[in-house]
Amino acid sequence: MPNAEHLTPYQRLGGEAALRGLVDRFYGYMDTMSETATVRGMHPEDLTGSKDRLFKFLSGWLGGPNLYREEFGHPRLRMRHFPFSIGRAEAEQWLSAMRKALNDTPMDASLREKLFAALTQTAHHMINRPE
Repeated sequence: MPNAEHLTPYQRLGGEAALRGLVDRFYGYMDTMSETATVRGMHPEDLTGSKDRLFKFLSGWLGGPNLYREEFGHPRLRMRHFPFSIGRAEAEQWLSAMRKALNDTPMDASLREKLFAALTQTAHHMINRPE
């Protein structure tokens, strides 16, 4: 087995099953944490499609199968999020649910911190509303 430095983050996380678990936990928190109510309100009532798209995006983003790009083309995250009014508060709500989901997902601490740092940068890039 190759050492961790030669594995993709997708592989280090545990592949498809681990990533699906992370996405399920993330949306579970989005659905139940009162502090994420604003961001949750930006999603459809049924989160099935949202879960599927996030899983597919993260799969390729983490170095696994490029499922999102194969189905939807280039992610163009900022453009796809532009219809939603996203300020720092909304980005932080999203990140609070993701932090909890990452903390509940078995992985080494260095991977967890690298993923959270990269996701923080991405979430802040989605901000499209001046404060």
